[in-house]
Amino acid sequence: MTDRVLILGGRGRIGSSVAQDIATHTQAQITITGRSPETGKAMSLPVGEQVQFVILDLAEIDRLRQAIANSDLVIHCAGPFHYRDANVLKICIEQGVNYLDVSDHRSYTSKALNYHEQAAEAGVTAIINTGIFPGISNSMVRQGIEQFDTPEKIHLSYLVSGSGGAGVTVMRTTFLGLQHSFEAWIDEKWHIVKPYSEREVVEFPPPYGRSGVYWFDMPETFTLPYAFPSVKTVITKFGSVPDFYNHMTWITAHVFPKWLMQKRSTIEFLSHVSHFMTDVTNRFSGIGVAVRSEVTGRKNNGESGVYCSSLVHENTAVISGYGTGSIAQFLLEGNLKKPGVSPVEEALPTDLFLQAMQSRGVKITHNWL
Repeated sequence: MTDRVLILGGRGRIGSSVAQDIATHTQAQITITGRSPETGKAMSLPVGEQVQFVILDLAEIDRLRQAIANSDLVIHCAGPFHYRDANVLKICIEQGVNYLDVSDHRSYTSKALNYHEQAAEAGVTAIINTGIFPGISNSMVRQGIEQFDTPEKIHLSYLVSGSGGAGVTVMRTTFLGLQHSFEAWIDEKWHIVKPYSEREVVEFPPPYGRSGVYWFDMPETFTLPYAFPSVKTVITKFGSVPDFYNHMTWITAHVFPKWLMQKRSTIEFLSHVSHFMTDVTNRFSGIGVAVRSEVTGRKNNGESGVYCSSLVHENTAVISGYGTGSIAQFLLEGNLKKPGVSPVEEALPTDLFLQAMQSRGVKITHNWL
């Protein structure tokens, strides 16, 4: 019997990339949803024998429940997740349907993790924070952690060119992430950190080289310390190319009045203006992404070191699809099963992660510093 996959928000740039990956690597019947026929109509994903489109608003609970009940796997791509409740996950657990999402904010991650016991009792595998960052980045950290007997520090750096090939929703996510200070695990204590602060210049692989990154609130800022309890510090920093976007974002985070940044109308205005700007700069900056993971730790023989992993991809949205689509593939094939709600670094074994990246032509470089 053919597997049935439901992708909520499947006609956005991230959702359509997830659908494309699943269509490439499985025989699943894919249903993608949007709130209107116009949503994502410019996406290149072909609707045909393997892929169909239905209009579905997440507020239509009865229709949503029916769509989930008729699926073997649900993938939630309808961001931004700052505004989302965990209702889709809750219905999946009630219906006994496995669940993935591309969530990228700690408020949603916290809501989802509260359903861990219910999902485990129902035998539902729910894996959150899949994609590129969080997602592939977390698995790169896990591989680094496994090189040590006592891992002590994680430093994650992300760099995106222009829009990254993603839609305006990702712009919203960026500006929403500037609204509040957040907690970060530093020297075995939770410290309050200001968003887009403490610029640091990091060496990324070509073509990026030395580029600036800043503190940014990501789900892995708090999931990684719980997944790897011996780690004393977790740093997550983000930057943009061209560099002038970083300075504009810094001004938005530190100069704009807080009350203004917390208005939805402000977020919408900034998101659409930024997306328009990146449409122009994408022509020379590209829409790629770079991820760098550094794990510091000790081995039982007393030796200490830093294990560095890096990757570069020319299209941020496409590689996000690889991250989520590969996990969907493993779930559908029965090669991955972990009842409960888990961040990707807890759910995906390193051998499967490396297999997924190799099959999709993603090269991750490793070296000891």
